[in-house]
Amino acid sequence: MTLVLLVAAIIVGSLLSRFFDSLSFILESATYYSEFSIVALVLTLVIISGEIDLSPAAMMALSACLFGSAFQAGVPIGLAMVISIVSGVVMGAFNGFMVLWLRLPSLMVTIGTLTMYRGLAQILAGDRSISKFPTWFVGVDYRELYGVPIPVLIFIFASIVLAVVLGTTILGRQIYQIGTSEVAARYAGIKVRRIKFMLFVSMGVVSAICGLIATSRLASVRYDLASGGELQMVLIVMLGGTYIFGGRGTILGTFIASWLLVIIATGMTVADIPVTYQLTVMGLLLIVSIISTNLIYSRNQA
Repeated sequence: MTLVLLVAAIIVGSLLSRFFDSLSFILESATYYSEFSIVALVLTLVIISGEIDLSPAAMMALSACLFGSAFQAGVPIGLAMVISIVSGVVMGAFNGFMVLWLRLPSLMVTIGTLTMYRGLAQILAGDRSISKFPTWFVGVDYRELYGVPIPVLIFIFASIVLAVVLGTTILGRQIYQIGTSEVAARYAGIKVRRIKFMLFVSMGVVSAICGLIATSRLASVRYDLASGGELQMVLIVMLGGTYIFGGRGTILGTFIASWLLVIIATGMTVADIPVTYQLTVMGLLLIVSIISTNLIYSRNQA
């Protein structure tokens, strides 16, 4: 269904603008959403395991602000990048600790940490932009390999790696089993807490890396970096057919849905549709995708 929607969106986009007939235009448009798409791949694993994380966009902002503030204070840029990634580990571990050791619902925890991480980013950076990074660091979206922008290549490579992990390894089968029935997974000897904690930490690390990619693309850092990205990340995962209650989903579905989002968002921009209407469309797509996925899986179970 997602693939059919993708084809339909490309046809409609081609009618809106001749640029949609150009692969280079689509690849260039994809760079604006590559960070969200990369995070959505890991979010797919989290949701399949029966949890959810709504804080990755805020983690992107806080880790990026830590990077910018450290660099501005005179810390070598390589060490500043390490600090950013370590902060992602800490934030992901904190989410995992709250969910797995304090046994709090991941939805509530990550809504809280979403607000907290964004607030810390604002305290750290204030309302100013942090910029003046080295030339070699800025403009990752303009660097290409065989005509494909580096962020898009990272997304494709990450998709292949995670598809192999989820579809062919013991760990992938364990993630599915945990999402299907956590109790059965525990009786089967699966280290449920360890695997889920690893997934939350992975969310933090990948969010920090994507925060650095976004910083390079924008050549600056603000506390509102990736603001509203939570909606787009969850939308990508849901459009890809991942079951919101866990146990079902594929990386391939998320991969296709990422391109679908690129085409839809770019098409609405080309058509001069106001941002407020675009958000409404995204929200409706999210609701429809959740309902349709639930109906499909309910019918299969029946």
